[in-house]
Amino acid sequence: MDNSTWAANYTGQLDFILVGLFSQSKHPALLCVVIFVIFLMALSGNSILIFLIHSNAHLQIPMYFFISQLSLMDVMYISVTVPKMLMDQVMGVNEISAPECGMQMFLYLTLVGSEFFLLAAMAYDRYVAICHPLRYSTLMTHTVCHLLVSGCWFLGSVDGFMLTPVTMTFPFCKTREIHHFFCEVPAVMKLSCSDTSLYETLMYLCCVLMLLIPVTVISSSYSFILLTIHRMNSAEGRQKALTTCSSHMTVVILFYGAAIYTYMLPSSYHTPEKDMIVSVFYTILTPVLNPLIYSLRNKDVTGALKKMLNMGSVTTL
Repeated sequence: MDNSTWAANYTGQLDFILVGLFSQSKHPALLCVVIFVIFLMALSGNSILIFLIHSNAHLQIPMYFFISQLSLMDVMYISVTVPKMLMDQVMGVNEISAPECGMQMFLYLTLVGSEFFLLAAMAYDRYVAICHPLRYSTLMTHTVCHLLVSGCWFLGSVDGFMLTPVTMTFPFCKTREIHHFFCEVPAVMKLSCSDTSLYETLMYLCCVLMLLIPVTVISSSYSFILLTIHRMNSAEGRQKALTTCSSHMTVVILFYGAAIYTYMLPSSYHTPEKDMIVSVFYTILTPVLNPLIYSLRNKDVTGALKKMLNMGSVTTL
């Protein structure tokens, strides 16, 4: 290796190679089609949910405003990773430049971090609605909802601004192959030839903080919610509250479980294959599951969807 090649490699100016999912599959073309269909389902499902919430007057309440933000985040972060992966497979190219890798990493960290806090804001909204129904309209005003959502986006961007520059400034003098389908921090860090133990410890503490605050809000909110539900005299009210909360808790468990595995478990628990499977779960599958979870079990959303479809059929006739 000549000096110029070594210098470029060491300073991180060469392209990275994304090994990706398809190299692990015996049927890459079929897998590509399946992922493309899932991607279209996620885009259409979340886009329809956003449209319904913003166009239907009955859905103009804080709970659905937060759900529309969740759908927006899902659309954005599946779009950060999947189109690049599919295009690489179709074009037969699997390279990504250092700036592109850094941008993908930043956007992904920002969106995932924002979703951590948004799920906590949604839990707080359910707490106020169920435990303090008479004060709900005064506590969850239009301004408060927008402030909460703005805070979620801001805190998520802090995560991206903290981790991305540090990760991308490490020297990469090992192989340029990232054993992943996108530039995720743990996968990129494995390419560094310097000691990253201190940074990994700091990243672990950062992730603990990013998870601890939302988990504390969520667990506290649902503890009070369960107590309130237990005291309810109305069986119908109890069932409605449980249905709403169970949908949210399903999303929380899916999302947080995968994040804890990726960013908080010791490296001895990780293999490239396991990491990619978990990432597929919360990067590709979760965005397509969220609209199903929030729509199929929600009479208001299904009612708005039926109304929209009926109006469409009448217009056609």
